[in-house]
Amino acid sequence: MFNIEEELKKLPSQPGVYIMHDSKDEIIYVGKAISLKNRVRQYFQSSRNKTAKIEQMVSRIARFEYIITDSELEALVLECNLIKEHRPRYNTMLKDDKSYPYIKVTVNEEFPRVLFAREMKKDKNKYFGPYTSAGAVKDTIDLIHKIYRIRTCNRNLPKDIGKDRPCLNYHIKQCDAPCQGYISREEYAKSIGQALDFLNGQYGPVIKSLEQKMQAASDELDFEKAIEYRELLNSVKQIAQKQKITSSSMEDRDIIAMAKDEKDAVVQVFFVRDGRLIGREHFHVTVATAEDSKQILTSFVKQFYAGTPFVPRELWVQTELEDSGVISEWLSAKRGQKVRITVPQKGQKERLVELAEKNAALVLSQDKEKIKREELRTRGAMNQVGEWLGLTGIRRIEAFDISNTSGIESVGSMIVYEDGKPKRNDYRKFKIKWVKGPNDYASMKEVLTRRFSHGLEEADLLKEKGMDESFGSFTRFPDLIMMDGGKGQVNVALEVLNELKLSIPVCGMVKDDNHRTRGLYYQNVEIPIDKHSEGFRLITRIQDEAHRFAIEYHRSLRNKGQVKSILDDISGIGPTRRKALMRQFKSIEAVKEATLEELAGAPGMNRQAAQSVYDFFH
Repeated sequence: MFNIEEELKKLPSQPGVYIMHDSKDEIIYVGKAISLKNRVRQYFQSSRNKTAKIEQMVSRIARFEYIITDSELEALVLECNLIKEHRPRYNTMLKDDKSYPYIKVTVNEEFPRVLFAREMKKDKNKYFGPYTSAGAVKDTIDLIHKIYRIRTCNRNLPKDIGKDRPCLNYHIKQCDAPCQGYISREEYAKSIGQALDFLNGQYGPVIKSLEQKMQAASDELDFEKAIEYRELLNSVKQIAQKQKITSSSMEDRDIIAMAKDEKDAVVQVFFVRDGRLIGREHFHVTVATAEDSKQILTSFVKQFYAGTPFVPRELWVQTELEDSGVISEWLSAKRGQKVRITVPQKGQKERLVELAEKNAALVLSQDKEKIKREELRTRGAMNQVGEWLGLTGIRRIEAFDISNTSGIESVGSMIVYEDGKPKRNDYRKFKIKWVKGPNDYASMKEVLTRRFSHGLEEADLLKEKGMDESFGSFTRFPDLIMMDGGKGQVNVALEVLNELKLSIPVCGMVKDDNHRTRGLYYQNVEIPIDKHSEGFRLITRIQDEAHRFAIEYHRSLRNKGQVKSILDDISGIGPTRRKALMRQFKSIEAVKEATLEELAGAPGMNRQAAQSVYDFFH
């Protein structure tokens, strides 16, 4: 048993990192300290200065552990790594930072490539980013391939040189074909060096080179080539036009500012290289109400520069950072030379920081509007459906559908919407086992019985083992079951729930002549719905998604040859005749209604086979 009071007495006075765990042993906070003894004890001492976030966190701490380091700098590096790995809930976090793309240059290869990457790995390659626009990253990579003729293939060079013919890129002059030995390693390395300069914002050399090539092609009356160079030149200039001279000192710096509200913050970063503003990115941060700009910016700087390969000579920040000195020391070690962190107080420097802050505020306000629209489309739509049915607290809807095309055996699907959004990890597929032939009601009864019986059995098993029901894959039951049909389908669901002694609301989607939902069937009443409402749009999405998921599963089984037609049970009817009958009559119903003569007249059929089919259905 972990005794917090006893463990506090054992804390050393050395620098290090402390790690807080909750009752489930999940890491909820990671921090660093010059003195572990002083810092960790502060959390458990009564103080009016504690924020609501800290008090809530402390109330959840079940145990803590710590790692001592030789210096505060080592503690900072370790803290950054642990936060990135565990993403504790009480640390200020970059939202979805793994989704921001990078440009990766595989300098550990003898003939490097320039690639799109979703995360930065410790693989000795060079990374640029993170960026927020995947499209812009792909466009930049494409431009680099065209200008510097960098290979795009996955061949293992030089081992695979000469094994295959050169690809299309060589023939359209977008690759120098190192795979054929047409370019030396030294010459290729020069191209990679130029590409790296380009990624670092040094556009001058490539602009000058393209202008010279364009002029030379024009002088030689090779206008097609001149146009090609002009288009490349325009692409580079388009990037350059986004830049603005910010300093005559021609230094590299990042300008960082933020805007926040009660729950969220946006940090804006301007990237200045060689005195030019080469780009800007904004990053979303989850914050606690009581956190101030200093805490948020400090957390951002530590997380951002822990994951980006390039560190500029200067950081201009909106407000002074916590631990500014040790962060500067850490960044200096990463860069290999002194990195200054300053808070500009006047002149153009201050105006640029203010500009970054205004941009952050603009993004935050735009996002709030976007979030409001999304809330209306998702949670708002769920609430509207609940109002129509007289239900409250609907968060999870499960919808079911059956697919049996042209007499091929049935499959069932279960889709899940939570808070108005599809929760695809909870989708389930059912291959009908108990029902022979197409029978939607019987098939639906099987699907529902299997789904909820499995959930009850799984819950009992977890309970016996002393485990929480949340660990089960079927134990989470819906707040509402939505059937892709009216009274008949609803009654099937209610019958299954009654047999299993479950009480879950069930509604059905009543269709019009075009098979579109016109209302909801609930408690023996058809409830009309507004076709222009978000609730109606949500129901339509659920209906379409359930149908799509069932059809896709059915199609995948057909492609694998794992589904069976009712015709397969007829003596003398194999795959060839089955296909011929379906091509001729289009459906099982038409085969049933066909005369003996019509069956015998189908391609590939004879009198004996036709008689077998006729007798089977009559």
